[in-house]
Amino acid sequence: MTVTIPPPNASPNGSATPARRSGWLGRMAAWCYDHRRRVLLAWIGLLVVASFASGVVGSAYQDRFTGNAESQRAEDLLQAKFPAFAGDSADVVVHTERAATSRANKAAFTKLVDELKDLPHVATVRSPFEKGGQGQISSDGHIAYAEVQFDEQTQDLPKAAIRRVIDMSESARASGFQVELGGQPVEYVLAPSPGSTEFVGVAAAIVILLLAFGSAIAMGLPIVTALFGIGISYAVVAFLSHGLVVPTFGPALAAMIGIGVGIDYALFIVTRYRQALGDGAEPRVAVVHAVDTSGRAVLFAGGTVVISLLGMMLLGVSFVYGLAFGTIAAVLLVLAGSLTLLPAMLGFAGRAIDRFHVPRIGSAATPGPHSFWYRWSRVVQRRPVVSGIGALAVIVVLALPVFSMRLLFTDAGNDPSNFTTRRAYDLLAEGFGRGANGPLVVAVDLSGGGGRGVVDDLATAIGSTPDVAAVVPPRLNDSGDTAVIVAIPKSSPQAEATKTLVDDLRGNVIPSVVGNSGARALVGGVTAAGVDAAQYFSERLVWVIGGVVLLSFVLLMVVFRSIAIPVKAAVMNMLSIGAAYGVIVAVFQWGWLGSLLGVQKGPIDPWIPLFLFTILFGLSMDYEVFLLSRIREQWLRTGHNATAVADGLALTARVITAAAAIMFCVFASFVIGDVRVLKVFGLGLAVAVLVDATIVRMVLVPATMELLGKANWWIPAALDRVLPRVHVEGHDAVEAPDQPQAVAAPATAAVPGSPRPV
Repeated sequence: MTVTIPPPNASPNGSATPARRSGWLGRMAAWCYDHRRRVLLAWIGLLVVASFASGVVGSAYQDRFTGNAESQRAEDLLQAKFPAFAGDSADVVVHTERAATSRANKAAFTKLVDELKDLPHVATVRSPFEKGGQGQISSDGHIAYAEVQFDEQTQDLPKAAIRRVIDMSESARASGFQVELGGQPVEYVLAPSPGSTEFVGVAAAIVILLLAFGSAIAMGLPIVTALFGIGISYAVVAFLSHGLVVPTFGPALAAMIGIGVGIDYALFIVTRYRQALGDGAEPRVAVVHAVDTSGRAVLFAGGTVVISLLGMMLLGVSFVYGLAFGTIAAVLLVLAGSLTLLPAMLGFAGRAIDRFHVPRIGSAATPGPHSFWYRWSRVVQRRPVVSGIGALAVIVVLALPVFSMRLLFTDAGNDPSNFTTRRAYDLLAEGFGRGANGPLVVAVDLSGGGGRGVVDDLATAIGSTPDVAAVVPPRLNDSGDTAVIVAIPKSSPQAEATKTLVDDLRGNVIPSVVGNSGARALVGGVTAAGVDAAQYFSERLVWVIGGVVLLSFVLLMVVFRSIAIPVKAAVMNMLSIGAAYGVIVAVFQWGWLGSLLGVQKGPIDPWIPLFLFTILFGLSMDYEVFLLSRIREQWLRTGHNATAVADGLALTARVITAAAAIMFCVFASFVIGDVRVLKVFGLGLAVAVLVDATIVRMVLVPATMELLGKANWWIPAALDRVLPRVHVEGHDAVEAPDQPQAVAAPATAAVPGSPRPV
């Protein structure tokens, strides 16, 4: 026999009665429904005001990493005692058809250098035709470069000053006289805009929602809700950039996450609303029921995302704070929209939510016991060991490349080939070796002793190091208490050999020369800063992972009153994240499908795995909460583990699949852009969501829960008494454990050895 849950506004005997007592979420939804015009106007007003204020105040995005590493101390020393070398530098690279030393080319290059020297914020320009500049002309005589030394670090320079250097250099281009520019200041100004790739994902989400709902109105509500939140979050991130270090790609990253979770959160609530309407509830009751049930899961899921992102605070890095708080703002805004704006818009839609219906698509009916997903869960439950091992094998294969992950900052060699920074990089590599793109700056403090002799000995020792291609003659400041030695490595800035060289200089070469002289030598520069940052992030990876997993474990234990479920969730989330790591290593580090995706082989920027972990762990919890909340709801009603798993999967699989497809499209859309960082994030997030919503949730979860049986819901009595009560199932499930289940299986569908459904 098959029975169904009565509609939310019906009594056990079928007569119409007021809805059950709602929690605060349900009461808030009722208020938003009743005052829907005010709520809609408030959101429109907030969007307009935020956009206007953002336009007036502007933004202050900056790409900078600061810390207490040796490279930072070297920068601080130069800033205090040798300002002319404290700033970052840019390279003006020239490739000539005739020899660069020919009269015409020398005159053109010298004229350009003289003009650059007069520009604001340019401290010095080292010409290849000045004394000591012979090493700036290639051996074949056709490539030469001038080094433009700015008086500030890139993040402190006005963009206009960098732009004038770029424009003046490019104006010198002529037939047979190719001019390209490289260096961190140039990369900062000419960095590609993230563009509008997120709208490709939104377009795909529209199609998926239309297929899932079969109604234009039902499809539009999640899209509109998410876009309201994202529109306001753009302004919030711009405001945050004035008080925090927010990288230039920060708004795009916040939009990527916000759009994905925002559409998903609204999708789950709209689905529950339509199911309630299909069971005979009035629109107002259906709204309250949807928010008081699915809204609870949405609130908890959003909270786990925020908590995961707060784990980034353990890093103590300024630009990570900016990224984390910007993304948190986007998540909170789309979450608020789902719980307030969406109920108001559902009030406007009412029963017309299925208007403009596409025939034979998107039924709102509650899935029955003969649905594909119910039958699928029973297939998995009949062979849990085989299913679990097969799913685990697929994930392990995807995750295997993670063991060769190499963490270092990428360089301009990973830029698209049509960028001037990439062309300058290739010219320097061709004429002077790849190391010319990332010189090491050794700052020597002589205030404690040593003198010029120590500096000369140190320059000689560095130049004799096997992995050093050349050393620029040392320079002392006017007071003679600080010197600068520039060393050109043989390998590129992102090569492992360069990292080894930095470690060798610091650990062996410099101490052997400086000894007890009283001098202090620090290896700095952009390349050394990247090495230091990679080491810093690697050391803190375990702390971030441990902190996020522990907090999530406690939250799931409180909500689901179980020990096994949070342990299982943590393990499975780690599996999904491992698969994502493995794929990004294969694509971005090994170069698999690189030509198809428009990426060059290179290391993984060291902060990306940490940020990916926090985001992915939170997003994985979304599906975990949505699925397990319905499973627990059925468990509370029936007490039958196998049936509860089958029912919960049948009730949520379709919407989880649609939600995962939306997230996948939104995240994957960023892979088609030009910003490498966003490509890595987009692919990693897309793969993790795909694995999590298919292999993990649809195979591993039912398999493991079948094997664990009633142990899924075990918790020590003493612990159960002290833990606070938090319900994501809604009051209907919590207060009515004896109500019939939402989906019941025919007696013939029971798994051997499992309790027979009621």
